[in-house]
Amino acid sequence: MAREYIQKKFDREIEKSGVRIKDADQLKVMENVFDDQTLLALYKLVHKKRISLIGGSISTGKEANVFSGEDENGKPIAIKIYRIQSANFKAMGDYLAGDPRFSSVRKSKKEVIFAWTKKEYSNLTRAHDAGINCPETIYFDRNILLMEFCGEGDVPYPQLRQVKLSKEEAAEIYAAIIRDMKTLFNDANLVHADLSEFNILFDGEKHIIIDMGQAVTPDHPRAIKFLVRDIKNINRYFSRLCDIRDEEEIFKEIVGEHRMMP
Repeated sequence: MAREYIQKKFDREIEKSGVRIKDADQLKVMENVFDDQTLLALYKLVHKKRISLIGGSISTGKEANVFSGEDENGKPIAIKIYRIQSANFKAMGDYLAGDPRFSSVRKSKKEVIFAWTKKEYSNLTRAHDAGINCPETIYFDRNILLMEFCGEGDVPYPQLRQVKLSKEEAAEIYAAIIRDMKTLFNDANLVHADLSEFNILFDGEKHIIIDMGQAVTPDHPRAIKFLVRDIKNINRYFSRLCDIRDEEEIFKEIVGEHRMMP
């Protein structure tokens, strides 16, 4: 299909379904950034009435753009769109390789991106079901993930690094994050693999763990290395805010006394 034809179909479907574009320039931004595969996925989501409003940009990351939106009932949602053309294909493949859930994924860029989207959906669902405070998943298709919007009104909650905390608040959040790492490993059967102050939000009372596309199961060949990196990242950040624990002690609490930290 020609891109122009796909775009016209998408525009007509939006108009027919009553889907609103909150920012008049927003669709133009999406036209300029996203390719035919993304437009097709958006078209399907509109057709299935999963989206009733497409809002402004929440964030632009290395691999994906996140937009605000609303579902068919007017409930706020986040629309995460992985960029097929510019995402780091090799880095994603490194995280997928060794994950038994995705061992059958072939090496084409499109298939890796689609698998990555499914992987984040799966990881967030497992984490949420284990009691982790993270965005609740709604739906995914191709390279688009719909999930709970974490924010107030149109404004997303800030990243942890943007929040000023007292020593007491920092100590409480630090301890809670360590508990979450243990829950992820033992109950959700996951290692976040990119946990830092950039991938944790704060709603004013509690933290919210986000961005779990790269999370791996403990049997992944690099899972322990990733876990150690997560521990070091959290200790590095909180070391200037509150008292921190020994990294080896945290590691053993998470994986068990029988394991030595590499």
